[in-house]
Amino acid sequence: MDDPNARPELDGEAPESAARPDGPVSPKLGVVGSLRFFWRQLTSMRTAILLLLLLAIAAIPGSLVPQRSSDPNGVTQYFVDNPDLAPVLDKLQLFDVYSSAWFSAVYILLFVSLIGCIIPRTKHHFDAMRSRPPRTPARLSRLADHIEETYAGVDPDTAIAEARTLLKKSGYRVEEYDQRGVRSVSAERGYLRETGNLVFHASLVGVLVAVGIGGGFGYSGQRVVVEGQSFVNSVIDYDTINPGRFFDQDSLSPYALTLDRFDVTYETQNADAFGQPIDFTAHLTTTTPDGDTEDHSMKVNQPLRFAGTDVFLLGNGYAPTITVRDPEGTVVFTDSVPFLPQDANLTSVGVVKVPDGLEKQVGLLGFFYPTAQPLEDGAFTSTFPDLVLPMLSLNVYTGDLGIDGGVPRSVYTLNTDDMTQVAGRDSDVEAIQLLPGQSAELPNGLGSIEFGNADPDAATGDFSNSVPRFASLDIHSDPSQVWVLLFAVLVTLGLLTSLFVPRRRVWIAVHPADGPPGARDGEGADGDDEPTSGVRVEYAGLARGEDPGLAEAVEALAYRHGTALGVERP
Repeated sequence: MDDPNARPELDGEAPESAARPDGPVSPKLGVVGSLRFFWRQLTSMRTAILLLLLLAIAAIPGSLVPQRSSDPNGVTQYFVDNPDLAPVLDKLQLFDVYSSAWFSAVYILLFVSLIGCIIPRTKHHFDAMRSRPPRTPARLSRLADHIEETYAGVDPDTAIAEARTLLKKSGYRVEEYDQRGVRSVSAERGYLRETGNLVFHASLVGVLVAVGIGGGFGYSGQRVVVEGQSFVNSVIDYDTINPGRFFDQDSLSPYALTLDRFDVTYETQNADAFGQPIDFTAHLTTTTPDGDTEDHSMKVNQPLRFAGTDVFLLGNGYAPTITVRDPEGTVVFTDSVPFLPQDANLTSVGVVKVPDGLEKQVGLLGFFYPTAQPLEDGAFTSTFPDLVLPMLSLNVYTGDLGIDGGVPRSVYTLNTDDMTQVAGRDSDVEAIQLLPGQSAELPNGLGSIEFGNADPDAATGDFSNSVPRFASLDIHSDPSQVWVLLFAVLVTLGLLTSLFVPRRRVWIAVHPADGPPGARDGEGADGDDEPTSGVRVEYAGLARGEDPGLAEAVEALAYRHGTALGVERP
């Protein structure tokens, strides 16, 4: 017999296309569906957290590899020390991490993800705050945190009124319901948890925006200032400056900064820490265009904040005063030249370039030892970083300094490819060695060179006039600093709120007390004809997420409600 539920078939057989596939077939998303799927994935909270972690990981190379924005000399030295690896890292933009394409991509994706996540959640949260608390579940006993009490002599109106009052005082949003003859109060609180969550994520966006604006309109620059010399806050007076994309040099605060004195204290009592620096203090004088001067002091972790800029102390060293004269005794070069420290005892290397005034261009590669100590091979080293026995050793080169072609050259390096060494280890003439106040003749009758002053104070051992110190300063301007601080505080407050404010719903349902129909209070006892009065009250709670204090909160609610109804408690 034919199956009455069978579908009729055309021509006795079902077409092949109507055959049911072996497994489930996913619907095709199409272009719009694919874009919608991608957007939902991008704006999910999981993706935002992943991008935030990825941004933190992407910033790690910026602290491991010198950056052109903050340490251009370090980048140059890295190329010298690692000629094979440096070009590879440069192609990967690891010397410009924070402006690289891959870092910017993560930054922008995080920005979009956070905004796409925050806007719909904010709307949903706003609608939830305006809505009524949910209806009371029909069976509160099914909830894990549930308590049931019976109160004699209490009418339902009083129980409901006390429940509303108690819950409102506890900070709950309250709504009363009457379902199938059972009156109840539904209450919820903890919306501040989601508010804190939204504040946290919105503040993260604020931090990203503020950092972007600060980086666009701000700048950072470096300047080496020798004791007794001044620095003017103008673009041409910086050694290096890294302006933001929208930086305007006319926005620089006009002021001058003079390094009056640089004090360093070294450990001399503890043998294990002998020679280690204890304190650095730079004494500065600032001068405004009006001629007003003000004295300041600055330490490593105590920057100078002046005229909208932050001045940080990055490093220090010695700047020996060197004077070069031609054969007739005319001064062709004189300056206090900063020498870069090479070790903890401030053995330093410096370069002096004399392009004009002598028969040939002269380059001097110098080594400065604050406390000179000879080694067995005839070389020298410094055994203490302070000026105890300062000595200057100079290798002399003549030829093309490479500065006439218009190509910028670092003042801290000497390119000797087109030069001939005329004094030093690789020549027939020994290197020139000078103590403060001494002078020597340059090879081949080129002239003479003098180190420091002619009459140093040998009695006190004060060589500061011959060997002043220098301070390496970082001048930083960021117009978004206050906003970054504000958003950072909001991030912290929002995170703490979202972590420690519980989201709870509680219900108090009032039932008439159980008893036989028509029973009287005292029937069979004292013959009182008053009807039986009393209620059976259910207390229950439900948390959104983990809430270890919910059970205790429900117990406290039952206790306080019973107390308000006049029930005596032990």
